[in-house]
Amino acid sequence: MIDQKRLIERGESYGLDLAPIAKKLDIYADFLVEYNQKVNLTAITDPEGIENKHFIDSLLLAALPEVKGRLVDVGTGAGFPGVVAKLYKPELELTLMEPTGKRVDFLKYLCEKLDIKAEFAKERAEEAARKKWREQFDVATARGVAALPVLSEYCLPLVKVGGVFIAMKSDDTAELAASGGALSKLGGEFLRREEKKLPDGAQRSLILVKKISQTSTVYPRNGGKIAKAPLK
Repeated sequence: MIDQKRLIERGESYGLDLAPIAKKLDIYADFLVEYNQKVNLTAITDPEGIENKHFIDSLLLAALPEVKGRLVDVGTGAGFPGVVAKLYKPELELTLMEPTGKRVDFLKYLCEKLDIKAEFAKERAEEAARKKWREQFDVATARGVAALPVLSEYCLPLVKVGGVFIAMKSDDTAELAASGGALSKLGGEFLRREEKKLPDGAQRSLILVKKISQTSTVYPRNGGKIAKAPLK
């Protein structure tokens, strides 16, 4: 499916050694495209698009030194970036959080094919944070999903004090400026932003937020309030 040699070479340009996982990424791509015919998982189905926009993109997050310990991928969809991060760093304890049952089924089959262990949480993040997952993770991440003030309320309540929330965004300048109040209310503090460029030239921003204090039990609010009235 994918061009493993090309992917390995592109990985090298980012300082990533992908040779040990290239075959599994190929299996991942094959299964993704096959399963996508019956369940809507991705609009990107060409080999190079999968390599660049799914795999390399996910690996830019996975390679960060902060990505360690227990990781939750919120709204993971087809497993990006969580499954790729687990392949790259097998020592990660991975939780894939996805409310859509058909996608969870795909993720279970996928992890079985790739021979990796993961926890599957068929939950909305704002509901999961009121259950056993609250403040249990070293790292919470989400790709896209929502604007940063909204995404922060979904993710920060899942992160333990001392952990990090990492948002994967394409253009975050306005969002970051508007999220200071939300981060503070949720117990977070802006740590840094890393600007990356994908092989096709697309921009990727990785926004890292440190969890410095426990999240008030007021948060997260219900999903409708989070979306309609983002924290300021």
